[in-house]
Formats: sequence, structure tokens, C-alpha cells
Amino acid sequence: MSKPRVATVWLDGCSGCHMSLIDMDERILDIFERADLVYSPLVDYKDYPEDVDVCLVEGAVSSEEDLHKIKMVRERTKTLVSFGDCAVTSNVPGMRNPIGVAPLLDRAYRENVTLNPQMPSEIVPKLLPTSTPVHRVVKVDVFLPGCPPSADLIYTMLDDLLAGRVPDVAGSRFGR
Repeated sequence: MSKPRVATVWLDGCSGCHMSLIDMDERILDIFERADLVYSPLVDYKDYPEDVDVCLVEGAVSSEEDLHKIKMVRERTKTLVSFGDCAVTSNVPGMRNPIGVAPLLDRAYRENVTLNPQMPSEIVPKLLPTSTPVHRVVKVDVFLPGCPPSADLIYTMLDDLLAGRVPDVAGSRFGR
């Protein structure tokens, strides 16, 4: 029997959720003895595969690149986890929403620059009008709140999913 296929994705966020994932320490070995990590910014896989069982998505949907990626991830994933407060509520990336894209870019690339102020034409992905929580773009199966979620919460949620249990992220067993 093949192992469940697990992936992680990083959209518009700070990588704190992925750092908390790594903070599971030796428990991460337990998880990946029972599952195969098939895609993640933590490893060198270039293309998101088909038939992923569980994907943890960190970050808000803030750019055209994020929008394309999350739609593709949803199509190829059985259980999608909104991983951390940026994915769940748009949190810090959403702080730009009242400002608007044009004033935000002008401030970042013209007003605060002393040498060669100009709008980027390459590398920086085109921003969407607002930064949006993942569930407003695609169906989310599990919400894992926290900024970042604790390593204990991440481990318990993954342990539950890999054992075929529905995670109880609001329950008292997470110390809330």
C-alpha cells in the first residue's frame, strides 16, 4: 500500500508557518515515515504533482501567481488545509487592502527609494486588488489557525489526517 502524499505551499506569507512545521523536531520524522512529502518550498520539487492527499497552504492569495497556484493546488489535492492566519483571514498581507495596489507600489518603489526609483517590470508578481483568505478563492477542508500555528497543533492535525480522523483544531486537546 502506498503512503499518503503530502505537500505544502507558500503563497503571500512570511514562512513562519513552515518554520513552525520544522519545529516539530523529531516528530516530523514520524509524519514522513507515514507519508511522502511530494512538494514543498522546503524541498527541491519544481512542479506540483497530481493526486496529493493533503496540502498545507500558507499565506493569503495576493497576486495573480498566487491565484493561479491555489486553483491548480485545489484541483490536484484531496484535503486542503488553510495553514495559519494569513491563509485563514489574510492577516498581515490583508493590511494592504485599505491602501490599494497603486499607492502601495508607489510608496514601496518610488517614495522610499533613493537610487533609481521605478516600478518593477519583472520578478514582482502582479498584485490582485486585494489580499484574500484562501477559502474565498477555493474550497478549504481544514482551517489551522495561528500566527504561526504551534508545532504541537500542526503535528496533531497531520497525525489525525494521516490516521483518517477529522482534526479537532478547536478542541481542548490543543491547549486553547
